[in-house]
Amino acid sequence: MPSGFRSIEIMEVSNVGIDWQPLLLSFKVAAAALLLTFASGTLTARWMSARHFRGQELIEGVLMLPLVLPPVVTGYALLLLFGRQGALGQWLESTWGVRLLFTPWAAVLASSVVAFPLMYQSAKAAFLNIDPHLIDAARSLGADDKRVFCTIAAPLARPGLIAGAVLSFARALGEFGATIMVAGNIAGRTTTAPTAIYMASESGDLQTAGFYAIVLGALNFTFLIALNLWRRKR
Repeated sequence: MPSGFRSIEIMEVSNVGIDWQPLLLSFKVAAAALLLTFASGTLTARWMSARHFRGQELIEGVLMLPLVLPPVVTGYALLLLFGRQGALGQWLESTWGVRLLFTPWAAVLASSVVAFPLMYQSAKAAFLNIDPHLIDAARSLGADDKRVFCTIAAPLARPGLIAGAVLSFARALGEFGATIMVAGNIAGRTTTAPTAIYMASESGDLQTAGFYAIVLGALNFTFLIALNLWRRKR
């Protein structure tokens, strides 16, 4: 082959690469979703585990619903709520001038809602395993709810909170069904790695789809192995 053609071929191959933007966006979305789910899931779990009231089972069912619903159904519900005709969507636009749908924040919202039950369930189990006599002793010494939570409940529940955080981050990193409903597929803006896998598969680019799938699978597998090793050491 002439050297000229060989150089052209090398240049063409070197210009073919993987778009890292979907992976970077997935990490950003998962990190933001983790912050939301960790705070809301931990506080909600603490509040629910410390109380018993009528209708508690109904509320718990609603909180855990995204875990058993198909993600696309969860996304459809979010679309109805935060769309321009939805109650929350109209309130955001009229009050703050914000349109949430089909933005990266919509992907954060979808990932947070889907990952919330994992964080909530892990945190609640951890709080329920705390010896109630320790809580009663702290309160008898004059500690208020905030001090009890910060000095006793949260430290003792730390293993469960960490486990919930890892599972929530892994779930948010691989979220697709709800995300595609509310964030769509806007190249360079809302295309996460799972969305890129779907679009690449649809277009017949199995090599790109396989690359994203392997990266996500390897990362989540690593997270789970690290979590199991940490638990064993403890």
